[in-house]
Amino acid sequence: MIEIRIHGRGGQGSVVASKIAGTAASLEGKYAQGLPFYGFERRGAPVQVYLRFDTKPITISSRVYNPDGIIVLDPVLAQTKEIVAVGLKEGGFAVLNTRKKPEEIDLGVRLSKIGVVDATGVALKTIGSPITNTAILGAFCATTKLLKLESVVDAVKAVLPERYHESNIKAVTVSSDETVVREG
Repeated sequence: MIEIRIHGRGGQGSVVASKIAGTAASLEGKYAQGLPFYGFERRGAPVQVYLRFDTKPITISSRVYNPDGIIVLDPVLAQTKEIVAVGLKEGGFAVLNTRKKPEEIDLGVRLSKIGVVDATGVALKTIGSPITNTAILGAFCATTKLLKLESVVDAVKAVLPERYHESNIKAVTVSSDETVVREG
């Protein structure tokens, strides 16, 4: 089982990102589970979503304390390793919304992959708002290869209303192309 913790802020689309990723996994024949955890339910408050993928049914439903990887939708949170990297497994991965280069990132644990993209910039260019969820999913695909880009595109069509398809699919693909990955 792959366990991922998504960090974002209310209004950035963390929960929708987990729904799209879970749908994409299902389209690939995998099982998926997304569990949101809210502190204060207000726009801008920190949010965590726990995402699991497996080839067999997932029977646990708890927080993810020791994730295989993290996805961070907010560039300020991406700089706070004391929050986002807690419990992150050695050899895991990180997908971050940041303008920094991967070699400038230190999360305090040795990772197999770090993927970075200016997801906020991509979102502003493609969808016209700083909602980074679909842009960060493009970076997730480029970094981890755990989901196929085509599956995420199909999941966007399945999860979002039709009027949002074109711009969000563009966010996914542009972000995938602009992601810089450092391995090892």
